[in-house]
Amino acid sequence: MDSSAQTNLLGLPRPELEAFVAQMGSKPFRARQLMNWVYKRGEGSFENMTDLAKDFRAQLLERAVVRTPEIVTMHKSADDTCKWVLRADASQAFEMVFIPEADRGTLCISSQVGCALDCSFCSTAQQGFNRNLTTAEIVGQVWLAKRELAEFEEAKQQPGTLGDRRIVTNVVLMGMGEPLANFRNVVPALRILLDDFGFDLSRRRVTLSTSGLVPQIYKLAEETNVALAVSLHAPNDELRNELVPINRKHPIAELLEACWHYIDEQNGRSVTFEYVMLDGVNDSPAQARELVKLLRGHPAKMNLIPFNPFPGTRYKRSPAPVIQRFRDELIKSGVLATVRRTRGDDIDAACGQLAGRVIDRTTARLGNKVFGVAVQS
Repeated sequence: MDSSAQTNLLGLPRPELEAFVAQMGSKPFRARQLMNWVYKRGEGSFENMTDLAKDFRAQLLERAVVRTPEIVTMHKSADDTCKWVLRADASQAFEMVFIPEADRGTLCISSQVGCALDCSFCSTAQQGFNRNLTTAEIVGQVWLAKRELAEFEEAKQQPGTLGDRRIVTNVVLMGMGEPLANFRNVVPALRILLDDFGFDLSRRRVTLSTSGLVPQIYKLAEETNVALAVSLHAPNDELRNELVPINRKHPIAELLEACWHYIDEQNGRSVTFEYVMLDGVNDSPAQARELVKLLRGHPAKMNLIPFNPFPGTRYKRSPAPVIQRFRDELIKSGVLATVRRTRGDDIDAACGQLAGRVIDRTTARLGNKVFGVAVQS
């Protein structure tokens, strides 16, 4: 049977999978069994799901499939960060990155092929935008990473091999694309990540990063409960309009109001504000004090990100002493701030460097047409 006519189970949250199983004449517990095999055990072959009835497995072979994106290449950094280039279709590719640390293993996944938001310091934005990833393609990244990392675990450890924590403990939607512009496919993926019968991740270990689509932040507060990270990058509207063009539609005050609402609704600890450090652009002590006025007294944490250069960029990374001074200015004024350690920059896997392969740019970059952002709700 043509696999394209079969239902990909990776894209179905539990209620939809239960409905699919019901159409086959089976009871809801079969859906939970399937989820256990697919997500807990990482099994993609129905024939190997031995506690399922033979006739049920025969039906699955005819009507369903567990289909993931295809791995094109894998690169390992000197610091053991891994980057996979995945095939979306014949001409498009996107990327995911695994960052091993002593106490966690963080998988950074993509939600779109390219990005339309045109943030001036981001390599992904310079590639243009082609399409949204499906729920199955989003979830499939986690499924693939778990399988790939399990193979690393089985290999004998040798000096210089993949080190630190080699299992996925945290998932961040910080790869290619704006997750909230693909709302319809991202939210079901989040539900599968959190589901007890899915990947069973804590809501504090799943983070969605947005450039600031304010209406979708309010909607997200009604739909799911994950950690929220916001790409801020500037302490005032004038500069943020330049760095993050969506700010012209949703300025900082409006964005922050939505963030505080999200935390109130979800009983969250704090919003993480990402701030890429650009030499001579947004890294002065005066700008740090502007940030303090915005954030002090609110549940906010600043994550300062040393800029990761890419070909053709006009920006430079702030010197380490400048970043440290900026961080100290925030902390002494009562704003929690950390500096992100750069990982995987030798394989273009660091923050802001993911480019994938966007050959068919059927949708142009956002540029100055801020009000033309296509959002899938």
